[in-house]
Amino acid sequence: MPVTKEPIFESIVEHDGAGFTYFRRHASSLDLRLLVFVFGSLAAFSAVIAAGFAMAGAWLIIPFAGLEIAALGVAACMILRRAGDFERLVFSGDHILVEVRERGLAQHFEFHRGWARLVTGETGSVALRSHGRTVEIGRYCCADDRRVLEKELRGRLGGIRI
Repeated sequence: MPVTKEPIFESIVEHDGAGFTYFRRHASSLDLRLLVFVFGSLAAFSAVIAAGFAMAGAWLIIPFAGLEIAALGVAACMILRRAGDFERLVFSGDHILVEVRERGLAQHFEFHRGWARLVTGETGSVALRSHGRTVEIGRYCCADDRRVLEKELRGRLGGIRI
């Protein structure tokens, strides 16, 4: 049974000597049910207003209401596409597994702990680099959390910084 240490922030989880796991999701304020409710309410409201104007003789409002509902649908699809985005970083022994899911595309990277180096950019970005491969991590964190993550990773990689 894993023993969890008090996390630095909610996405860092310590395991009982087995390693270290960092998991962070894309922040989204709408869950699926709420998104469907909001989209349905706005679409119904627009359709009722358009129907009222159409019955009063301004039937040309119907195509514009249709375009408005279609634009709402596109926005809802874009929100849903980003809803499952996450990044996971797992330190297990000498191996580091980085899993990134962005816009429906999942990528897996594996690094050897002895060869992996922490790379920090001028903009505050954090990445792992080894053998010509670079993977950015902490993209769903605020700047303060990214600095905490960088400090934690630097300690786990032996303090080497590039």
